[in-house]
Amino acid sequence: MSGHDHDHHGEDHWRHHGVQVVKGDRLDPNTAQTPGMFRQAAINHARVGAQKIWAGTVSIQPDAKTGVHHHGELESVIYVVRGRARMRWGERLEYVAEAGPGDFIYVPPFVPHQEINASPDEPLECVLVRSDNEAVVVNITDVDPVEAPSEVYWIDPIHRKPG
Repeated sequence: MSGHDHDHHGEDHWRHHGVQVVKGDRLDPNTAQTPGMFRQAAINHARVGAQKIWAGTVSIQPDAKTGVHHHGELESVIYVVRGRARMRWGERLEYVAEAGPGDFIYVPPFVPHQEINASPDEPLECVLVRSDNEAVVVNITDVDPVEAPSEVYWIDPIHRKPG
């Protein structure tokens, strides 16, 4: 089917089955919540008919953190809007990295991780995108975290390793 071969849908088809805008003040809080965090869905199957992605926001209170978990086969992207995010990951949370406003965080499938607001007095505001509509969260309760995780620096042409 070419881009112009849509006559069989009727004149109003794309009006009702095309692009949808979800206003920022119309997000849905009826999604999985964690103490100290407030998640809201913007894009999911129930709201817009999305088949392969979930997107929304999370506000994380100062010093709040998730338990250790992974998201099964799902890939996740976190975009930091405001604040400072600290991510710990690995079998024993032995790796840590931080992200600030404008930074993206990618979490591959099955990676044990913990999300932390690195600020003791400022909320952390993020946009979340997951590669499926399923709310897959596998909590890991038998992790023996290392005391001082080794830092993994995000190094690229703009960001150099400190020191």
